This record gives sequence, C-alpha cells and structure tokens, in this order.
Amino acid sequence: MIRNIGKTIGDAVLENVGWAASRVQENVPIPADLYESDEAYLAVFDAPGATASDVQVRYVDDAVEIRIDRFRDFHDGYEMRYPGRGLALDGRLELPADAAVDADAATATLRDDGTLAVRVPKRATDGTDAAAPVE
Repeated sequence: MIRNIGKTIGDAVLENVGWAASRVQENVPIPADLYESDEAYLAVFDAPGATASDVQVRYVDDAVEIRIDRFRDFHDGYEMRYPGRGLALDGRLELPADAAVDADAATATLRDDGTLAVRVPKRATDGTDAAAPVE
C-alpha cells in the first residue's frame, strides 16, 4: 500500500516537473541570421528536427516570423513519462526600417540540415519589382 502511494506521488511529481520544464522551453527563440542582396533579404533560422508540416511562416510588421510546432515520435514499448523538451519554437527577424519588400512573393525553404531560409524580394523604390528582369 505504501509502495503504491509512493509510486503515485512520484508519478505526480515527475509529471508536474515535466510539464513545468516543457512550458519554460515552449517559447524558445530560434537563432537567426539576416542577409541582404540587391534583389532580396534572406532570413535564415535554425530549425533542427522540423518537417515542412511543422513550420509556419508569416510576414508581420516588417518582420519575418516563424513558429515550429514539433511533435515527438513515439517509441514502441515506451510510455512518455513527461515531456521534458520544448515542442514549440518561435523566431522573429526584423528587416531594416527602410526595407521596401514584396512580402506576397516571399518563399520559404526547409533544408535537410534543419535550416529554414525565408527569401523576401525587394521592391524597387519606383514601385516595380527589384528582382524582375530589365527589358
């Protein structure tokens, strides 16, 4: 009887510690770099373990925002005692204040090495697309 109570209390403690740890890790900022060329900005995020279905990319208030909701694999014969690693990762990278971009033409590429590259084309100051070929 005492052994069962100890096991129940131990399970409750592990579960609460696990949930607390996962909450702390839930909004971990993702390291990012910003590159610029004559035609576009390139925001590059570290997204290890992510798949395309895990990734959301948005352009909001002159910034590239990403969210990665990773789901852990189940392991045959094992029950997850507590989720100790974060499942949701957020990233935000602001473009320069004077950046004139065509956010609707932005593209995102998730590479096999866990790198997410978001290309946001520049808009020419005269309102034309900077990346469009000159005729």
